[in-house]
Amino acid sequence: MDLERYRVYSEIARGIRRPFLVFKNANVFMAHSGEFCKGDVAVEDGVVVGVGEYEGETEIDMDGKYLCPGFIDSHLHLESTLVTPGELIRQVAQCGTTTFIVDPHESANVSGTDGIDYILEQTEEVPANVYVMMPSCVPATHVDDNGCILTAGKMKAYLNHPRILGLGEVMDAVSVINGSVAMHEKLSVFKDRVRDGHAPFLSSKDLAAYALAGISTDHECVTYEYAMEELRNGMQVLIREGSAAKNLEAIVKGIVEHHTDTSGFCFCTDDKHIEEIRREGHIDFNVRKAVRLGLKPEQAIKMATIQAAKCYGLHHLGAIAPGYQADFVVLDNLDEMNVLEVYHKGNKIIRDEKVEIRPCSPQLKNTVHLLGFKESNLRLPWKQGRVHIIKMFAGQIVTEDIMEEVGYVDENGQKFFKADETYQKIAAVERHKNTGKVGVGIVKGFGLRGGAIASSVSHDSHNLIVIGDNDHDMYLAVQELLRVQGGYTLVENGEVFDTLPLPIMGLMSDAGYEKVNEKLARMIPKAHEMGIPKGFDPFITLSFMALPVIPQIRITPRGVYPVSYTHLTLPTICSV
Repeated sequence: MDLERYRVYSEIARGIRRPFLVFKNANVFMAHSGEFCKGDVAVEDGVVVGVGEYEGETEIDMDGKYLCPGFIDSHLHLESTLVTPGELIRQVAQCGTTTFIVDPHESANVSGTDGIDYILEQTEEVPANVYVMMPSCVPATHVDDNGCILTAGKMKAYLNHPRILGLGEVMDAVSVINGSVAMHEKLSVFKDRVRDGHAPFLSSKDLAAYALAGISTDHECVTYEYAMEELRNGMQVLIREGSAAKNLEAIVKGIVEHHTDTSGFCFCTDDKHIEEIRREGHIDFNVRKAVRLGLKPEQAIKMATIQAAKCYGLHHLGAIAPGYQADFVVLDNLDEMNVLEVYHKGNKIIRDEKVEIRPCSPQLKNTVHLLGFKESNLRLPWKQGRVHIIKMFAGQIVTEDIMEEVGYVDENGQKFFKADETYQKIAAVERHKNTGKVGVGIVKGFGLRGGAIASSVSHDSHNLIVIGDNDHDMYLAVQELLRVQGGYTLVENGEVFDTLPLPIMGLMSDAGYEKVNEKLARMIPKAHEMGIPKGFDPFITLSFMALPVIPQIRITPRGVYPVSYTHLTLPTICSV
């Protein structure tokens, strides 16, 4: 702050000069002390200059409502919301989230630096603070078949960008711990910045080695016990509550039961559909749920604000105090904690304001390339005895590698796996470089009957992924995604029930959130009618079945892939 501006602000803070804007009679959350104080908040040029008793040129009477700092999502992938970044930010800001820590590794895996540039460009002029973490694992592992490779050399060009905070989630824990030159070059590029983690189920000693590399956060905790292990290793735990991965309850219950200090925790969404955000909220939902589980409101709000800001070095955000940006959430009370109003830099965010969707470059469309894909590519030869099966779980993205016997059908003397009520077929189809790779396996727990479900959103390589109980419907689903150049589709009994096109990199829609919500409102209930349990978000859960850095077993275009961190070596593709 230059001296002249400081002098003006100083006079306002001391009551000598009137500020432009004052929020009167509020219960102000003082994030540094963790308490609510009755008072007025003076704002000038979008900056808080004082909290106390003030009169302003313009005054907004809070009438005893609760004024909190704007909420912060510590880790999310904008692409997973299915809408364009600018539209998403404007929608979510209405829920009270005014700061977003974004990892665009979805876009990068499809389109490389063009994808990263798209995210940066689309979030330049939005009513929120959008920061970007440089994707660290593009591709995620050596067995991935993605669209691009992002090296340390390519990352250096972004170091001086004002909204690049650090290195995105380091998913390849094996490469970190084993001292891979390529991985440690990336870590070195961001040695003075935040380096996000992704470390599910590491052993105690492996976790220590992982933290030793300077990785300071993780959002993959699914239990309170593992969260505590990460805290003891000096890591910040980002408690995730998304559409598929719902980890908040298990961790917060542990915090409440053990009276754990909450200073090492923040909130994030990671991957959450726009439909679900519109229905239940965003970080505000995390706060409300945590309070319902027994956390004090003051603790939950600090986790959603100042603790996240400190974690990422955003020293002008996360609090209502002199010198901080005037990002506010107005709550009705501390019981329901409904968001009444949201302000960014002192300006009120208008609900459901019409948003112009900015166009994207043509090279970011038409990204689904299949050469010679046939229905026969989906056949899976039957093997006698027990075989590897991907067991799926409601509300989780982890899987279990189980060994069970399955049925078969005899075709001209050849035996092939036959799906039934218990076991369905899953396939990953390479879609970036026309390699023709198709990996086929077996899933249990998904329950789909009478059709197929498919998506081009398939973390993190984003190949086509499909589950079905018959090859023909699975084939139709893949062909439908080729036709629309990416999206979600649902096939029932030989007919396409409906499709949500996602033409931007096969990840996002440019049709507007209303159209996206309309499609999802039709397709998700139908998927449940076809047997998928209500605890599953059908499409988001499907999207994680190809991610080979999440235990215990996945499907890739190269085949079934058992994930193991036990001995710090990633296994090779195995036969079902």
